[in-house]
Amino acid sequence: MGDPGLFTPNSVTWQMHGDPMMWVAGIRALYLQALHPRAVRGVMQNSDFRRDAWGRLMRTADFVGTTTYGTTEAAERAGARVRKIHRMLSAVDPGTGERYGVDEPELLLWVHCAEIDSYLQVLRRSGFRLTDAEADRYIGEHRVSARLVGLDPDAVPANQAEMNAYFDKVRPELAVGPEAREVDDFLLRPPTHPLLVPAREVLWRRVAHLAYAALPPYAHELYGRPAPKPETVTRRLRATGNLLRCVPARVRWQLPPKHILRAMDRLGPGSRPAPYKLGR
Repeated sequence: MGDPGLFTPNSVTWQMHGDPMMWVAGIRALYLQALHPRAVRGVMQNSDFRRDAWGRLMRTADFVGTTTYGTTEAAERAGARVRKIHRMLSAVDPGTGERYGVDEPELLLWVHCAEIDSYLQVLRRSGFRLTDAEADRYIGEHRVSARLVGLDPDAVPANQAEMNAYFDKVRPELAVGPEAREVDDFLLRPPTHPLLVPAREVLWRRVAHLAYAALPPYAHELYGRPAPKPETVTRRLRATGNLLRCVPARVRWQLPPKHILRAMDRLGPGSRPAPYKLGR
């Protein structure tokens, strides 16, 4: 057996992160993360989000794949690279002129919680079966990923109750500023080749609308755009999940960067992620 990495095939994370609805969850996370003015300002002032948004999305997916399915060394190296980049970046509050680092713990914590909550909420509502105890395990497991980006694991929510309490605490700080509007506009109308605009309108916008609809009600209120009733959203998430899961996993996992296939080569076929392995 090779190195199982930081999470190992016995973790909830290992089973969850192989699910195709992670892509929808990732878009929900972007919508949610953009609601923290200081956090989204750090992104927009340090990158050309519109021109390199796809690259940013793929780098995030690669980081999640590496930390979940890569070796311990690869995961630690990925974390060190992220921490190094964050240490060099800062942003300016246009209202006060304050300059602050993008690696402030409260900003890193917001990004972390928005991401983990999005993965958990979207997968559960789309039909990925998790008990409450397994959901708590998942959140607790990601104190590891929090450490990798520079957070104190003891300061990170370890279960659903703590995660809910965190969001209740941070809600007064959330707002839709110009940067959030820019993220929203990009997610609805990402730049693409003119010949692909029809496909963007038919396929991408449906995914973006679904990810937006999966946000909590307070996020819809802040963005000022209504969403269907929660039960309607859950039905749509479940239908989308059922459709995507019909694509054989081996076909889905052939897409770059192939972290799962490399993990199975390293650890053997028994390490294959599968929801049925939970609860055993």
